[in-house]
Amino acid sequence: MRIRYVVSTMVFWGREHPLSFEQECQYLQSLGFGIELWPHIKGQHECRYERRNWPRLAAATQDMLVAMHSRDDNPTIEQWNDQIECAKLLKASIVTNLRSLGLPDEPELNGCGFAAEVVKLAEQNNVKLCLESGPLPMLKHARERFESLRFCLDAGFANVDSKYSFRQYVDELAPHVTHLHLTDNYGHIDDHVTPGLQGGMPREDWDYLLEILNKYDNDVVGSFEMRPCMPAVMIRQASEFMFDALKWPNRPQKQSGYADVSYNPI
Repeated sequence: MRIRYVVSTMVFWGREHPLSFEQECQYLQSLGFGIELWPHIKGQHECRYERRNWPRLAAATQDMLVAMHSRDDNPTIEQWNDQIECAKLLKASIVTNLRSLGLPDEPELNGCGFAAEVVKLAEQNNVKLCLESGPLPMLKHARERFESLRFCLDAGFANVDSKYSFRQYVDELAPHVTHLHLTDNYGHIDDHVTPGLQGGMPREDWDYLLEILNKYDNDVVGSFEMRPCMPAVMIRQASEFMFDALKWPNRPQKQSGYADVSYNPI
C-alpha cells in the first residue's frame, strides 16, 4: 500500500463561509495535507461542483491532492456529469454511496440502470468512484456488478455496524480499498470524532486495519473526516478526565427517564 493524506472540509463546519475556501486550502497545504471537498458549506445549498465554480476550485487547490465527496441530494445524471468532469479537472476521485448512485438497498441490485450510466461516465473520464457507508453485503454486490468501483472504508461507519464487525469490513473490502475515512466514535453513533478517542475504537483494530491494507498493492488516500466536536463528546471527554483520571468528587449522574434523549442538531 502507498498512502497519502487529505483532510475533509467537514473539519471546518460552523466556521467556513463563502469567502474562506482559499484560506482553508492554504492552511491544509501548509500542514502537508491535501483536501477532501464536501459539495457544499454546511447549512447552505449551493454546490461547489457547479461549472461556474470550477476556476476557483482549480486555483485554490493547485498542487494539492484532491478528493471529492459526492453530492448526496439525489443528483441527476446531468449533475453527476458535472461533478465527474469537475473531478477530472482537479485530478480527484469521488467518494459516493449507494443512494447517490441510485442503487437499491437490497442484495439483488435490481434497477441499477442509473448507476450503470454514472459508472460509464466515470470510466470515460478516468475518474475513480469509491463506494462507502453501506451494509457490507450491498457494497460487495455493487462491486461484483461494477468492477471499476473501488471502496472507501469508513472506519467510523464500520465501528457502529451491529451486524458485521469492524474486522469483517476490513477483510472483505481491503483488496479494493483506495480511500479511507479516518474517524472515530464510541461505537453507537457515527460521531466523526478525532481518531484515538478515549473509549473509541480499540488500538488493536487500528493496527489490524493497517496490517491488512499493507497486504495489497493499492494507492490509497487517507482522509481525516472529522467534524467539530459535538457537545456530547466534549462533555464525555471532560468528564473522563476530571472524574476518571483526576478523581474529582460528586460526579453528575445520568437521570432516569431520559434514555432516548440525545443532542444532534441539523
